[in-house]
Parts: sequence; structure tokens; C-alpha cells
Amino acid sequence: MSTNKLNSQRVIIAGGGPVGLTAALLLGHYGIECLVLEADADVPRELRASTFHPPTLDMLDEFGITSRLIEAGLVAPTWQVRWHTTGEFAEFDLGVLRAHTAHPYRLQCEQWRLAEFLLEYIRNKLPGIEVLSGYRLQSFAQNEDGVEVTAQDAAGEPHSFLGAYLIGADGARSAVRSQLGLTFEGHTFPETTVLATTSFPFHEHLPDLSFINYCWKDSGTFSLLRLRDLWRVSLYPLDGESDEDAVSPVSIQAKLQEILPTAEPYDILEIRPYRIHQRVVQGYVHGRVVLAGDAAHINSPSGGMGMNGGIHDAFNLAGKLRRIYAGEGSELLQLYERQRRPIAVKHVLEQSGKNRARMQERDSDKRRRSLTELQRKASDEALATQHLLETSMISGLREAAAIQ
Repeated sequence: MSTNKLNSQRVIIAGGGPVGLTAALLLGHYGIECLVLEADADVPRELRASTFHPPTLDMLDEFGITSRLIEAGLVAPTWQVRWHTTGEFAEFDLGVLRAHTAHPYRLQCEQWRLAEFLLEYIRNKLPGIEVLSGYRLQSFAQNEDGVEVTAQDAAGEPHSFLGAYLIGADGARSAVRSQLGLTFEGHTFPETTVLATTSFPFHEHLPDLSFINYCWKDSGTFSLLRLRDLWRVSLYPLDGESDEDAVSPVSIQAKLQEILPTAEPYDILEIRPYRIHQRVVQGYVHGRVVLAGDAAHINSPSGGMGMNGGIHDAFNLAGKLRRIYAGEGSELLQLYERQRRPIAVKHVLEQSGKNRARMQERDSDKRRRSLTELQRKASDEALATQHLLETSMISGLREAAAIQ
């Protein structure tokens, strides 16, 4: 087994997705060398997150990443909760946030594009950052001076790397979290979500449709999220329908036809089933090992808070490491946990959980009350602003910044 003993003061990052690469970009700008170990040989282009919130766009703007995302994506100035069977909706206009953000809208763009833009930036502009693709973390050990990480390359050969800190940004199935022996407190919802994409132009057939729509139908719920060239539709198994049947093209076609009957079958481009979890690890900081993103917290995708919350983790953590490397003391890592973990619980898990519960509601009277209340908020600028500051994650960031 080879051992790389150089750069023992660098930061090692497990995971080269949006969270890990954002942390690497920031550390590189702060003059801190780091090594990124990513298990995949290439950036996965499968269906994952696609919504960027205003503060995330603000954060990435400094590096020219936001302009590239905007060019590749679709600006969504509004989002809706719709009662599909009646055509009624509550629409929230993010323009009321102009005084709070330079980007008063959501941006619809595939997660993999961000990862590719970050990777390109790092490789072209930050020579102090090394990214090794196809390297899967196997184990690590730490002492008071640093960490030693063992990773296996694509050929199965083990390699050892030394560093000062290890960031576990390796996703929901984090090997770093697993080796730390941490429980992932929370629960998994019983239903499976089936994500499908189609090029069918829903916006040309459903009146007043926004680019982001969370919808009730008689038999349950679905969502319609538009990207630049296609629509993403989130669907759910029918009562009594098996997961295997629910992901079949026949079942998905039937559910799309229920949303909007068409003479020709829908072109179904991709299908991805997944389970929804609400979990947060009991501690983010363990000596010189720190967790961020899905390795630390996972939540319902309703509202698009997961990837954004992980990116916010990366900005906070990189800022703390910058101060530590400047000599302020490693106790700043505890401040990272104090600032980010409560926000993950209160503003990410709870808010996304509320979003999911609202859309899973089957009782017509409760739906009516919920829609009426949302319409009341949407029509009042002060109430809409308060609601959007929360759902756009601005309130959580402000609350975290006040924690010492």
C-alpha cells in the first residue's frame, strides 16, 4: 500500500459532490490545500436535486458559478401549491425578497451541473486542490496531530493519505459516519417516491402553471418541476400498488395520463425511485473528523432544501477552518456544529417535513383550509415575505449566524 506523506497539514474531503467540491473551492481560495476523494470515476448525471435557493445563489456568485448555473438552468420567479382537480392554487412570488437577496427567485438546474462547474473551476484555477476520482474511502484513523485515510482506487489498490482534518461529505450512505459508529436518528417514510422526466410541455396545456408546482389530486399528490428542456414529475404508488409495479413504465404512463390525458403516450426519459428519510446525526464534529451535507442530515426533498443545506454547511465549515488555520483554535469546529445542526433540525427537517405532510393530506376539508391559508399568505406582502424567508432558507442562515 502506497502512503502519501506530503501535505500532512491539508484537509482531506471524502466525497466529490456539490458539498465536498464547494468546501474544496472555498478552502482553495483561502489558501488551504486539500485532497478530495470521490468514489465515482465521473460526475453522476442521474436524477438528483434540481432546485437552488436564493442564498445559495448569492454564496456561489462570487466565483462565477451562479451565472453558469443560470445559463444552464431556468429562473423560477414563483412557485405554487395547486389543487389539480379544481385548478385553484396559491402562488408565491419570490420578488418580494428583493431587499434580502440578489437572486429573488429559485433556479431550476440539475445538481450534476453544479458539480461539473465546481470541478472545472477547481482544476483550472486552484492548483492547491487535488481531486482523485475513483477513490473510495475505506477507513481512517486520527490522533491529536491529524488523520490518516485509506482509500481504494478503481483498480482495487489501497492508498494512504495524511491530513490535518477529514470532512465527511460522502452522502447519505456516508462511510465516514459509519466508521464513526454514529446513529442516524430519525425515520423513513413508508411510501416510495418515483421521479420521472418527460419533454411533454405541461406549461402549454395547464393554465397558469408555474415552473415549480406541488399538486393535490383525488388519489394523492404529485409535483411538476420544470427544467430548461424537460419536466420532472414526482409520483407515488397507488394504494395497494407494489414498489415494483409503481416504477414500471406502464404505471408511470397511467399516472401521467391521469394528470393530463394525451392522444399520444408521454415520452418517459428517466425513472428513479427513492425513499424519503428525515434523519440527523447526533454530532457533526468528532475530533478532527467533521460531517457535512447528507452525511450529517437527510430530509424530504419537498421544498428543495437538502442540497442547499449541504452547500450552506460547506460555506460555514470552510469559514471555520480558515480561522483555525489562521491560528484561532480548533474549538471553532464546535461553533460550526452549534450553528448548523439546530438549523438542520428546525429549518430543514421540520420545514421539509411540513411540506411533505401538507401535500400527503387526503382529507378535502383539511386541504381546503391549507390552501386558503396559503392563499392568504401569498396575497399579503408581509406574510408572503415572512413565509418565503423561511422556505428559501434565508431565516435559517440568519438565525445560525447569531449563534455563538
